[in-house]
Amino acid sequence: MDFDIITIFPEFFNGPLSHGMVFQAQKRGLIDIRIHDLRDFTTDRHKTVDDRPFGGGAGMVLKPEPLFRAIRKIRAQKTLLPTKVILLTPQGKRFEQRQASQFSSLHQAILICGRYEGVDERVSECLVDEELSIGDYVLSGGELAACVFVDAVTRLLPGVLNNSSSAVNESFAAVEDSVIPTNSSILDYPHYTRPEDFEGQRVPDVLLSGDHKRVECWRRKKALEKTLKNRPDLLQYAALSEEDKQLLG
Repeated sequence: MDFDIITIFPEFFNGPLSHGMVFQAQKRGLIDIRIHDLRDFTTDRHKTVDDRPFGGGAGMVLKPEPLFRAIRKIRAQKTLLPTKVILLTPQGKRFEQRQASQFSSLHQAILICGRYEGVDERVSECLVDEELSIGDYVLSGGELAACVFVDAVTRLLPGVLNNSSSAVNESFAAVEDSVIPTNSSILDYPHYTRPEDFEGQRVPDVLLSGDHKRVECWRRKKALEKTLKNRPDLLQYAALSEEDKQLLG
């Protein structure tokens, strides 16, 4: 299986992926891990990968252009093989053992390491097949999550473990998740940054309106919708107002 990891910190992976089972799987040719520096897919002299969010707010957002270039180039090399693009983000579905088992049947996984306040939503809408989170907490970036993904999936590949039955008989191998989340917050709203129009995909007009009340209402609605789509389990513990319930329809 091939793992292609897109990151702004390629040196990060020199340690975590150079030891133990994952390292041995690479030596034996059972997996191939390629690290791609997102800054290599920029076109300006400053190698800019992020920009301020439309609509205001703290932090920066990863721009769409470098990510589109990176993913298209990676995909173009193996167009006929089963591939999925996965965004590692706190806004994603919780990564569990049953998903690791499903991903182990792929030939290639392209992993985007989220960073800053998030990734321009057009990347998620147009390129990403799955948004995954490794837990209900926030990391400084998706690099650690990428290592977790690679490790969890690699150990399920044929020939990786000496005892082929060990991966089947472990905790979570066939057990549904029954842990009640302690974090009752809803997920974050979608983020957009420059350019305003990218390949016909426009930033929602409300974020360009300058109307802070409308922006706040739109963001709340989108956050609720994303939670309903990716983590509906969180809604049963969230303190939703009557206005929230109306926004959800």
